[in-house]
Amino acid sequence: MSGLLHCTPRGTRRWVASRVWLELRYNGEACGRHRVARLMCRLRLYSIPQHKKLRRQQPTPRPTGVQNHLERDFAAASAHTRWVTDITCIRTQDGWLYLCMVMDLHAVSVIGWSMSRCQDRHLVIQAVLMALRQHPEQTRVILLHSDRGCPFTSDEYQQFLADHNLICSMSAVGSCADNAAEEGFFGLLQRERVYR
Repeated sequence: MSGLLHCTPRGTRRWVASRVWLELRYNGEACGRHRVARLMCRLRLYSIPQHKKLRRQQPTPRPTGVQNHLERDFAAASAHTRWVTDITCIRTQDGWLYLCMVMDLHAVSVIGWSMSRCQDRHLVIQAVLMALRQHPEQTRVILLHSDRGCPFTSDEYQQFLADHNLICSMSAVGSCADNAAEEGFFGLLQRERVYR
């Protein structure tokens, strides 16, 4: 267990101990949650802090007729009705790669993804294509929400969505909370799989 974690504020220790306890139980270890918390305090084991990046760039204009249809309502009554997508940058042994994911808000699961060395509209289109291949023929995706990055505002991407009967929804400028479901997933992915 000593290789699992290190350093965060005191208020999050209980949450971190719960995650470690669940992981140990999943692996077949019989132990109590409070015992895990005590051992972690004694061994000075804490969570990996999230890296903060401050970057400022000019927002791209929202395409004509596109609105924020999602309005921070991340609940979906049935599968394949509300999807969210975003792009993140991941350091790998082969250098930096861009990862684009499409997530279904009903199951809160990744249904499409693609990776590339450059962040462009083809990266996004490949991820959405993978999601469309898993999408049943009898239903139709109502909403595909994203931020206002250049790949999402490009004419080719907008035409692709129109050709596949997808309704485009976009966040407001500088508001990561409008796409919180995808941002939260990327944060977890970075902390638990990349930075470790």
